[in-house]
Amino acid sequence: MKIEYVGPKAKISSTGVDFDNNKDDKFKYLNVACQLIDALDHEYIEDKTYVYDSNGKNFNSSETLALIKKYRPDFEKEVDLHVDETKAEIEDDLLRATDNKVLCDEECQVLRKNIMIMKKYNIQRTVNKAIYYILVEILATIMERDHIDYVTVPMLQEYTHVLHSVQGVLTKLKFPIDTDLDIYEKDGEIFATLKVVSITANKPPLF
Repeated sequence: MKIEYVGPKAKISSTGVDFDNNKDDKFKYLNVACQLIDALDHEYIEDKTYVYDSNGKNFNSSETLALIKKYRPDFEKEVDLHVDETKAEIEDDLLRATDNKVLCDEECQVLRKNIMIMKKYNIQRTVNKAIYYILVEILATIMERDHIDYVTVPMLQEYTHVLHSVQGVLTKLKFPIDTDLDIYEKDGEIFATLKVVSITANKPPLF
């Protein structure tokens, strides 16, 4: 299995392929997700604030996969399920292109060709997306397990995107955790903080 950047979501038609730049490849956020896991997963002393310097750490493809395997040894099976779903969707698109009653035969052939040209592209996007959400789930688990009250990051799109995804996972836990994502300025720099607001009452101990 490999992860690599491919690009935004493709919109395939009989006239060509366009791209939706509002739906970027999740590969863009993998390094930040790995950095946050690396920063958060350690022993904690009560009431102590921890600072992590992420400037010098970049996770390449093999390091990212190794990090995931540490927490989810069977993650590849989960990714494969998503890939199989995408392959099935592509096959369905090909069938519908063949049976399309609006397009002429030549246009149907062009549409099928465009779908096949983008097959590898779309499968890789699926792999990247699946990997991303596994990393987000790992982050949420660490925050829950270690009772982390808040996480502060630079106000950069990649960081806030990941924290927003973590918010979504925390609210869907069996015992949901409510959070706020606050933006503030300090010493001329802008930061974002994900704060735990409340945890469902009567939650059993984690250990």
